[in-house]
Amino acid sequence: MYDKITPPTTGAKITFKNGEPVVPENPIIPFIQGDGTGIDIWPATEKVLNAAVAKAYKGTRKISWFRVYAGDEACDLYGTYQYLPQDTLTAIEEYGVAIKGPLTTPVGGGIRSLNVALRQIFDLYTCVRPCRYYAGTPSPHKTPEKLDVIIYRENTEDIYLGIEWKQGSEIGDRLIKFLNEELIPATPEHGKKQIPLDAGIGIKPISKTGSQRLVRRAIKHALLLPKNKQQVTLVHKGNIMKYTEGAFRDWGYELATTEFRQETVTERESWILGNKEKNANLSLEENARMIDPGFDSLTPEKKAQIVKEVETVLNTIWESHGNGKWKEKIMVNDRIADSIFQQIQTRPDEYSILATMNLNGDYLSDAAAAIVGGLGMGPGANIGDSCAIFEATHGTAPKHAGLDKINPGSVILSGVMMLEFMGWQEAADLVKKGLGDAIANSQVTYDLARLMEPPVKPLKCSEFADAIIKHFG
Repeated sequence: MYDKITPPTTGAKITFKNGEPVVPENPIIPFIQGDGTGIDIWPATEKVLNAAVAKAYKGTRKISWFRVYAGDEACDLYGTYQYLPQDTLTAIEEYGVAIKGPLTTPVGGGIRSLNVALRQIFDLYTCVRPCRYYAGTPSPHKTPEKLDVIIYRENTEDIYLGIEWKQGSEIGDRLIKFLNEELIPATPEHGKKQIPLDAGIGIKPISKTGSQRLVRRAIKHALLLPKNKQQVTLVHKGNIMKYTEGAFRDWGYELATTEFRQETVTERESWILGNKEKNANLSLEENARMIDPGFDSLTPEKKAQIVKEVETVLNTIWESHGNGKWKEKIMVNDRIADSIFQQIQTRPDEYSILATMNLNGDYLSDAAAAIVGGLGMGPGANIGDSCAIFEATHGTAPKHAGLDKINPGSVILSGVMMLEFMGWQEAADLVKKGLGDAIANSQVTYDLARLMEPPVKPLKCSEFADAIIKHFG
């Protein structure tokens, strides 16, 4: 089955049932050390995770690590341009859950991005990026401790599908001509718009299936959170792009109010229910006026539509959600993309889970990570229905490779996400406690040490791992 690697002789496979992992006591987990500083940060991560599992379960559980290869180190073993060998793909498919360090983007090898390739090959449609603050971490923000969000980013559509044509290419020019002369004029809402003849062209597909399976995972995650954090915010630019970004929002609401009807309430529904709770004699039109401040200036048709919305909500969910019961449900709301960038800085404690399309989530996850200390402290996961890969969110930083210097926090916290995904919460909690206490005691690597006031003597990468383990308690 394998060409140049051999699986561990002990351990069992993680399998999936209805999109959720079924984890044995001794799972075999493939790992990719990673390029550049992967040589430093992976050994530190493995040491911390092994120590946490050993302490939490007293030998009844253990991970059997299976080294596989990707990136530059794969080329060293398998040959030129073999950035993603079949051995690695076979191992990840067979064992279900994997973790990796940072990978080099290939030059001239035919793969745009190894990370994107892995997501597409295994249909890892959900990118999960938690952003929470650990006390003592240097931050440019005045109150970074208020931000504790989990970003659910769609991983397979939008711009990351990568369908585009270069400016001046034959197909690109033909497509522009067809759009300008045939399709755009045939759509009255586009008016006299025309695409410049010297433009590059890209396709931005957003599907109902892709949108709803992402939102489904976000809502399922929200169900596991404390009551005060049970909220899912749909992030979009639907005020401009109504049939892609706006559709993402609409399909998200549709899923929440059908598949999760008993567990969720939308923001507008909460206003309608709350208005009736405050005044049981409120008319439908008065309620409609309260949820839409511009009600009186609307056309009769639009007024009737909002009144009908109020009536439908009260008729269908008053019994199950009224009289304050909606306050115990998952709140589903939506925010315009540019607005949420401001709000995670000015009102960060109002948000919990952000569900976004690909490009918005790409920007938003890095912006949120900056608030809580940067990508060095940012974990990530790519999850599908039959596979999950946990990963460092930063680059390879080759100039620091082999110096035992770099911060391993991103991969360690990705390991925490992996443990939580596996249901090994006790071990995950130990790592979070150890890492948090190490930082609070100024036991940090150079990237954090130089930003502390006053600056402190930095630990080596390996020493930081030891400090985390000592703080398990």
